[in-house]
Amino acid sequence: MLFDIVTIFPHFFDSSLKDGVVRRAIEADILKVRTVNLRNFTTDRHRTTDDRPFGGGEGMVMKPEPIYKALDVLKKEPPGARVILLSPRGKLLDQALAGELAQLQRLILVCGRYEGVDERIREHCVDIELSVGDYVLSGGEIAALVVIEAVSRLIPGVLGCESSAEKDSFSDGLLEFPQYTRPRVFNDWEVPEVLLSGDHAKIAKWRREQSLGLTYEHRPELLDSARLDEKDIKYLRSLGWEES
Repeated sequence: MLFDIVTIFPHFFDSSLKDGVVRRAIEADILKVRTVNLRNFTTDRHRTTDDRPFGGGEGMVMKPEPIYKALDVLKKEPPGARVILLSPRGKLLDQALAGELAQLQRLILVCGRYEGVDERIREHCVDIELSVGDYVLSGGEIAALVVIEAVSRLIPGVLGCESSAEKDSFSDGLLEFPQYTRPRVFNDWEVPEVLLSGDHAKIAKWRREQSLGLTYEHRPELLDSARLDEKDIKYLRSLGWEES
């Protein structure tokens, strides 16, 4: 997959893409990430990318011309790219949406700044508006990194273990079960005995119940759309859960 990041801070991504899973995927030629300096598409000597909003108000708005020119060039090579605007009013990124995006061949991520981008860019140049949470960031650069990380993990070959992504939190609508490793006893805190039993059926049952219980305790709203069978529902009811 190819990610193009349209930003006024291209060097913001230099260190972030040099570590971890994404770096290994880039080195393996599974992913390609390019940064596109929006200022290269300006025409004035100050390389201006923002201006005051019509109608007055606080802050600055990103001008339409540089973004339009950048997208016009990017959409031509290679074709078929989907343009994503990182925006607080966009659709909330979740695991299911990340999975849909992972099926695509190319994404262009537009990083907004200040009070946002000129509305005409939203209306005529953007395929998807995407938010990474109900909070305010100074710009879309951090959000772009979140999108790259979440989507990349679901692309075959990116993770060392192909089944890892399938067992992540939210992959089936639930939080992940607790994980333990050596030593068996630490500060008198012991690993649950069932994990040492070697009984894979019991371990699977324990892990499923732990996922259900943690989701019910911390994120009960996820249960409304989670994939639950009759055993799951029976266990949740034993905890006090009531179906909505």
